[in-house]
Amino acid sequence: MKHKRIITAVFFVALTLMGTLSTKAQDSTTRSITLKEAIDLSIKNSKLLKSNKAKIDEATAEAQEANERKLPDFSISGGYFYLPVHPNISLAGDSAKGGTPNVKQALYGIANISYPIFTGGKLNYGIESAKYLAQAAKLDAEDNQQAIILNTINAFSNLFKAKATIGIVQDNLDQSNQRVKDFTNLEKNGLVARNDLLKVELQSSNIELVLTDAQSNYKMAMVNMNLMLGLPEQTILVADTSNLPKVGNVGTVEEYEQQALQNRKDLAALALRKKAADIGIKTIKSDYYPSIALTGGYVALDIPSFVTVTNAVDIGVGVSYNLSSLWKTKTKMAEARAKAQEISANQDMLNDNIRLQINQAYQNYLVSVKKIEVYKKAVEQATENYRITKNKYDNSLATTTDLLDADVAQLQAQLQATNARADADVAYSKLLQTAGLLTNL
Repeated sequence: MKHKRIITAVFFVALTLMGTLSTKAQDSTTRSITLKEAIDLSIKNSKLLKSNKAKIDEATAEAQEANERKLPDFSISGGYFYLPVHPNISLAGDSAKGGTPNVKQALYGIANISYPIFTGGKLNYGIESAKYLAQAAKLDAEDNQQAIILNTINAFSNLFKAKATIGIVQDNLDQSNQRVKDFTNLEKNGLVARNDLLKVELQSSNIELVLTDAQSNYKMAMVNMNLMLGLPEQTILVADTSNLPKVGNVGTVEEYEQQALQNRKDLAALALRKKAADIGIKTIKSDYYPSIALTGGYVALDIPSFVTVTNAVDIGVGVSYNLSSLWKTKTKMAEARAKAQEISANQDMLNDNIRLQINQAYQNYLVSVKKIEVYKKAVEQATENYRITKNKYDNSLATTTDLLDADVAQLQAQLQATNARADADVAYSKLLQTAGLLTNL
């Protein structure tokens, strides 16, 4: 009986462990992802773009509201009154001969309609301004989308570099561990000094620390990528670089500056806001003019035992003028002009910043391309240097320190060459983004 209880307990624990392992396996699924898939997911799940979408909807609704202000105003009101106390009613002239009516209640209904026919241009200016602001909100979203695409490319590059680094360092660690085994055997046979064995063991430990850092960087790169793409944090991402976009022909700085003036969404959005600010000045000027509206109304009144009114229809023209605008509008005008001047200054600053950004991105790209060539030669040189040093060491013409230094130099050259290609892609994408061309990838 005791053995049965033990077997049951062991079986239960085994089932629990299997369930835990199954859950972990589901939580940490492996997924291969291309750059295009990453960009599509980041755009789809971007919280910033969702916020931009809400702003666009708000601006669109405000534009629609401005249009609706041109529609006529129509109102209906009515009421019923009960008079518990007999009112004193005095009628003049012949109307008083019939005596005082006994009024206990009263009913009325009023319908009014007003259609604006002149507002000094305020309605049209409001519609035009709202349209510009709605368009600016859409351009803001497009500008943020380009920034998100660039961030995704950067994150994808970091994921690729982190994984490639692990592979290179792991290969180097395997070679170093084999060297430790070889030196251990040589030390046992008295062919190398104990100090040399300690040096190669220390280098293996250092490489192992580098591998630990690389693995940690890879995990953080995956977490960052998963959060950007809206995927579970435990998802193991593998960067598929087979279909990366090819770097195009790079023009001159001046060409990219001209492209930026035509394609930068933030610059276009600011230009629309400047138009809206200029229209705002005209809107305030319209306060100097009266408002004229075509009006109409209908009144029905029933006071039992006293009076009944039906079909009381009126049509006319209403004119209104706010006299306080004579002394209040001047301050509003000064404020509106100051806002327009501020936007103009921001446009000038943005133009300067764009030129600076393009020059920086252009130079960074040229440097990154040069680094590819330099690091390619460096790998060849480091590989040849290690081969020569190894031959010298085998012939007792070089020290263990020389051998290990050559090995470290080879590892660094390999890492730098691997990162240079990915960095060049990011630098080219940054150049396109500064020119407003990144969505054309």
